[in-house]
Amino acid sequence: MVTIAIYNLKGGVGKTASAVNLAYLSAKEGYKTLVWDLDPQGSASFYLGASSETKNASKKLFGGGMDLSDAVLSSAYENLDVIPADLSARHAETLLHEMKQGRKKIGQLLQGVKKEYDLVILDCPPGISLLHDAIFAAVDWVIMPNIPTTLSIRSYETVHEYFEQNGFALSKLRCFFSMVDHRKNLHHEVMNQFYKDKIFFKSYIPYLSDVEKMGLNESPLENYAPSSYAAQCYRDLWKELRKTCIG
Repeated sequence: MVTIAIYNLKGGVGKTASAVNLAYLSAKEGYKTLVWDLDPQGSASFYLGASSETKNASKKLFGGGMDLSDAVLSSAYENLDVIPADLSARHAETLLHEMKQGRKKIGQLLQGVKKEYDLVILDCPPGISLLHDAIFAAVDWVIMPNIPTTLSIRSYETVHEYFEQNGFALSKLRCFFSMVDHRKNLHHEVMNQFYKDKIFFKSYIPYLSDVEKMGLNESPLENYAPSSYAAQCYRDLWKELRKTCIG
């Protein structure tokens, strides 16, 4: 089982859209895939039509009152399951602080589904906290979508420095550009600058309305606009990510 966290220090950079679309493409290729929605907003759950059947399920998961496998729901798509988020996910940080070795909790929970899935994708809330430490420690890869702007790249550099200072392996950190607007010279300049660093995938996701329509369609992009340029970009990104992270 390969575990991937889709993460950024900043919000609004395309984390959830990427988590859902990459998971869908994984499942479509026959990989048994699980999306774990860790963001209290529950956007990934919404896109995949999943709503928790257990009250305060997220709080129970982190509090030890529920196994991860018991929180799994089937989606409408073959090979793709979901652990939906709910508002109780906002308590995760507090619960981790209260337990011994809270940094290991995510990894311990993931062990419960290790034999069931080929790929688990964690859709992470923004920020840096003990919850994120637990995520970084547990997963095989941390994939960061970055808008090619100065502030977004600063967030990448902050995370890079945080990994170095806190003992997380930089080898598990990879990035790609998202919400790319070809009309903006700055986007091209930033992309060309950072493509020299092999941490960034060559594939990128454009800023197009087709991606934004995921909310209207409550569906992965590939399911309602497979011939769109944005869908092709996600397919390209998936191929590059699969080669690097899954082999």
